[in-house]
Amino acid sequence: MSKILVLGSGGQIGTELLLSLRQLFGDSNVIASDIKPASPKDLALGPYEELNVLDKNKVNKIIAKYKIEQVYLLAALLSATAEKNPAFAWELNMNSLFYILDLAKEGKIKKVFWPSSIAVFGPTTPRQNTPQFTVMEPNTVYGISKQAGERWCEYYFNKYNVDVRSIRYPGLIGYKSAPGGGTTDYAVHIFYEARKNKRYECFLSENTALPMMYMPDAIRATIELMETPAEKVKIRSSYNLSAMSFTPKQIAEEIQKHIPEFKISYKPDFRQQIADSWPQSIDDERARIDWGWKNQYDLKTMVEDMLKNI
Repeated sequence: MSKILVLGSGGQIGTELLLSLRQLFGDSNVIASDIKPASPKDLALGPYEELNVLDKNKVNKIIAKYKIEQVYLLAALLSATAEKNPAFAWELNMNSLFYILDLAKEGKIKKVFWPSSIAVFGPTTPRQNTPQFTVMEPNTVYGISKQAGERWCEYYFNKYNVDVRSIRYPGLIGYKSAPGGGTTDYAVHIFYEARKNKRYECFLSENTALPMMYMPDAIRATIELMETPAEKVKIRSSYNLSAMSFTPKQIAEEIQKHIPEFKISYKPDFRQQIADSWPQSIDDERARIDWGWKNQYDLKTMVEDMLKNI
């Protein structure tokens, strides 16, 4: 059985991806790692390594120790957080990718997953039904690092035959972990505030439409892409991926069908400018054709499931 390393397993995606991978491949075959110390629960479920992904020597040692063949590199500083610390965001997001790509180039890893984002697009990108191949002029540190990362992934595939695969995630919504400082995080916070306080002040304006996806779909898509035969993976920069698009007003109205007394207000902050530079909807036809991607959740079914579980 192939050994898998999840770098950044304590984040919003990593928490749920780790659980799914261990269910599929066995607890002992999936090694969790994060910069934070492990909780007793983490240690009980399977191997855990406390690791700063910028510690190249320790990354090398862990890959050799467990005979790792696949790496999911999820460690990153996200959009809103990255704007507050641009230099560190660039260092973390880029150097970690180089470390892993170089290990794959040297034959020490067989397969790499690296997440990109709709942040690679910018204000000059077509905002409706954004194509797979289009103008990309990101104006955030996070977006710039993701665009550069896409180019490097494609370069390493073309130049060194590194089997690297990637998805441009839209905003992700889930209930199993806290969001990590993204511009779309309102769509997670709103559920907790609706349950607890019956009101929410949104940091985006009411009609800000953004592409979104429920976490179970995102996790399934990630694993499906990694399990797809290499010859079917035609895009080695990053695949567009989509499930739904909605505004804060629309998700609030859907929540009100379940919690009629819920109220929402709006106080846009610096994240509004970031959101305004991103697409409103995404064309993911290439993912659907190449490896059979198909979402299972829409706004209605996602809201029902979130409110049932939080």
